[in-house]
Amino acid sequence: MTEQNEQGLTEKAVQTKGEGFEKPKKKRTQNDKYGINRWNQHLLKDALKEIRDIKTEMCWIRVNLDRIGEADYSKQDIEHLAVFDAVDREIMQRLLEVGVNGALPKDVAVEVNKRGGYGLKRYDVACRLLRLNKKLHKKTGKVLFEKRGHKWALTRFTFEAFEGCKDDSFGNSSCDTRTSEEEV
Repeated sequence: MTEQNEQGLTEKAVQTKGEGFEKPKKKRTQNDKYGINRWNQHLLKDALKEIRDIKTEMCWIRVNLDRIGEADYSKQDIEHLAVFDAVDREIMQRLLEVGVNGALPKDVAVEVNKRGGYGLKRYDVACRLLRLNKKLHKKTGKVLFEKRGHKWALTRFTFEAFEGCKDDSFGNSSCDTRTSEEEV
């Protein structure tokens, strides 16, 4: 008991190692605060949000280029932007073969099933056509297919991109070939 009284009466009540010595605070990283998995999830969410923002900006750029007349889409561009698999390619090929008049979804389903044995029904074809339209419209503002009565047909935009020539029913049948003056 006497020790406590003697310590409290001295000039320095608290003993330190030396003057001006402060123990540095240990700063915790974000990994330590949240846990490494949660912090990685947070970083991934931020990165995905930024990617979505960039994709949205690219869509607006494509639409604006199309408005000023500078956008030019090829078959590969359309397939990259909208087409998912071989079934979609077969459906597009069938409608390209049919031409401007278009075809009923049940006829397209029968023909595609003959070629590849996919087992499609008419409503599967109709859903795929709508999905392809929606996907391309979201990215470029254009559509691949349009309804003509109960039939579905490729649009003028799609014919021009896939064939490189304008069809007779859309106007003149001139191809997009360059003359020797334009190549120079």
